[in-house]
Amino acid sequence: MDAEVMEIAALMLRFPDDDVLAARGEIAAAARDLPASDARELLVPATEWWAAQHPDDLRAEYVRTFDMSRRTSLDLTYVTYGDRRQRGIALLAFRHRYREAGFEPDGTELADHLPMALELAGTGHPIGEEMLRDNLPVIELLRLALEDAGSPFASVVGAVTSALPPLTAEELQIVRDLAAEGPPTESIGLAPFGPPEVMPEPIGGCR
Repeated sequence: MDAEVMEIAALMLRFPDDDVLAARGEIAAAARDLPASDARELLVPATEWWAAQHPDDLRAEYVRTFDMSRRTSLDLTYVTYGDRRQRGIALLAFRHRYREAGFEPDGTELADHLPMALELAGTGHPIGEEMLRDNLPVIELLRLALEDAGSPFASVVGAVTSALPPLTAEELQIVRDLAAEGPPTESIGLAPFGPPEVMPEPIGGCR
């Protein structure tokens, strides 16, 4: 796994707030400086597009891509559990892994948010890579959904998958099954996320 690829992808898949926008030129340069690889070939044109966008246009594209479509959600357990209460247990497992790594996510997103896992992997900590490997079928499904939608972000997720081990036959079947079924929904109308400890820590402000 190339930790620098994960770090670049983590920043590109974050909501483009002022801090991210200010760093776009530096991030694009970091992509160009990567050693030759499939991930670099995907990231360089993606960062050039990303860095050239007007801030308002980039924010609108981000929201349209990741917040308005269930198929392209960046929340990894949503594809598997949807709005069902069982998702709370999966979210709690994510938070436990972060604590095990001594990593404290900064933000208001849920613990399964892909950029968070990428941020940990970008530090080189083995738990970050394990989290990505454990969720590789979901990440591949996200890549396929973005590609199908014609989104430039597909190349960013593609860079992530190209830097990880190939999918096994069993994982490919999981991708097919998830693609056919789509995210499930809560059928009994109860709160979907379970215990409050799985929710993000409150901080001031919102995007």
